[in-house]
Amino acid sequence: MLDTRGVRCPFIFSLGLALLAAASPCSPQASSTWPSAVAYAAQSAPQARIVVLDIATGHVLAASHLPEAARTLAEPGSTLKPLVLYSLVASGHWDPARRIACTRNLRIAGHALNCSHPPADPMDARQALTWSCNTYFATVAATLGPGELRHLLAPTGLLGQTALAPAEATAVFHDPHTHDETSMALLGVEGIRVTPLELATAYRWLALQLGAHSDSPAAQVVQAGLADSASFGIASSASLGGVLVAGKTGTANQGPGTPSHGWFVGLVPADKPRAVVVVYLPNGHGANAAQVAAAILSHSSLSHPLP
Repeated sequence: MLDTRGVRCPFIFSLGLALLAAASPCSPQASSTWPSAVAYAAQSAPQARIVVLDIATGHVLAASHLPEAARTLAEPGSTLKPLVLYSLVASGHWDPARRIACTRNLRIAGHALNCSHPPADPMDARQALTWSCNTYFATVAATLGPGELRHLLAPTGLLGQTALAPAEATAVFHDPHTHDETSMALLGVEGIRVTPLELATAYRWLALQLGAHSDSPAAQVVQAGLADSASFGIASSASLGGVLVAGKTGTANQGPGTPSHGWFVGLVPADKPRAVVVVYLPNGHGANAAQVAAAILSHSSLSHPLP
């Protein structure tokens, strides 16, 4: 399945109005803590697994359905793209200036993975991340050899338990053996399942890398791509919360005939991230998860009117 900006959840229309009001500096909730902000968002999305992780310490600042977040295993969809891109550019194995043309039509091993972004000229890495271009990242996947995808993901903490909650499940990862299998895994739709806690830990790793190597091409392209994504790109619903956020959506399902699930992972605030916000919706799309994240951010102490 693909990221989509289409709105499919019944609470979206009223939520959008509430977010605009909450973004006002006069809102009495402007100084709310993370737990109260998460509780507010959970009212409209009671099934969402939500985790807010402190980047400096790695501690959970707030959560909704934490036990379920520890045990839920689901395909991560496009949330893997920034992790892989950062590592490949940092190691010199991918040129972020390279442009890839996309017709928005992509089929891999019988799976339709068409892009939902607008028609565009050939994209570089920043643009491909902004618009979550599957064709671009399938081209990236074609450059990976046997075992390389696991090698790229392992240091992030994505593939192992986090010790953030008891009775955690452990990520399932099947090493791909063909180019098609590698593409499906990198796109997060087959061959890999992770928990919301593991994804939060992986994005904390990414935030620390971006901070430690802020002048590197890898950090600059990934930081900019994530900020653009949440500002005007595929994850733009997240910007309704009145907080500058760098983030990524993901949509996938458990197999043919099963409902889609949606993800949003954000680093906030975008200019100097202090927290990772992860939203997993058992039924929904990445855009819906981004709306939930916006509700959280609108009631956090970070909320302020966007320029």
